[in-house]
Amino acid sequence: MPTGLAYLIVVLVWASTPLAIKWSAEAGAPIGSVMLRMGLALIAGALILLVLRRGVRLDRRALASYAAAVPGVFGAMALSYHASQFLPSGLLSVMFGMAPLISGFILQALPGSTRLRRWHWIGCGLGVAGLAVVFADSLTLGGGAQVLALAMMLSAVTLFSASGIAVQRVAAGLDPLQQTVGALAGSMPCFLVLWLASGEPLMIPLSPRGLWAVLYLALFGSLIGFLCYYLILSRLHAASVALVTLITPVLALTLGMLLNQETPSPSMLLGALLILVALGAYLFGDRLSRRRAARAAARP
Repeated sequence: MPTGLAYLIVVLVWASTPLAIKWSAEAGAPIGSVMLRMGLALIAGALILLVLRRGVRLDRRALASYAAAVPGVFGAMALSYHASQFLPSGLLSVMFGMAPLISGFILQALPGSTRLRRWHWIGCGLGVAGLAVVFADSLTLGGGAQVLALAMMLSAVTLFSASGIAVQRVAAGLDPLQQTVGALAGSMPCFLVLWLASGEPLMIPLSPRGLWAVLYLALFGSLIGFLCYYLILSRLHAASVALVTLITPVLALTLGMLLNQETPSPSMLLGALLILVALGAYLFGDRLSRRRAARAAARP
């Protein structure tokens, strides 16, 4: 697949996923909806492996990698689906855009990790300020339910970030499809237990657009988008890939306003803007500083 096409697919999938999550859970069965999505994605992924005549590795290191991915699949998705009932879809994307900042915080507590520099800390500070604005706005307009949903999203992003770091540290050498199928297989029992304990109906209620949203998320959100992401990660500079996390929240906010009649308050938009500026400072601040220093050193 051409790199440009893969990049475009990642941007479009990541931008549309929050809205699709909201639509798939709009009938009031978020756990059943996410379980159905992951189950369909697991079946599709297993069929692709079967066609390609590639199995799923079951050695100790591979199993450790699958287990490390479960909090990022089960924990993050279960919390995100529940929170989607109370938050605009664009805000879901903005919150997930904070993953690099949270990953940086987590890495500071782990041995052998690169220490954060000045621009990283500036980005983290701006991110916290943006979160504070969003939480204060939600407390004023939406009360406790929205604040709890934001706390769930923050927990979801933290689980997603920590899980990604754990998978990297296991370094099992799995290809993306094997990792995806293994993580989904490990997560399905957790989804099933949570679904049965939630009291949701055994016949998962879905609106017509909710059904299409589940199918879209299963095929694109859980398989094609993930595979394209790993493809561009292997071909492009990390900074180019990181731009996706800056582009998608803006598109997600726009899609929510155009297709779901969402109207974020000015304060929420200000908080989202602060978070995006924070992410930009975190990802590219040091790089710009090094370029300026190199230009200054090159001058006679």
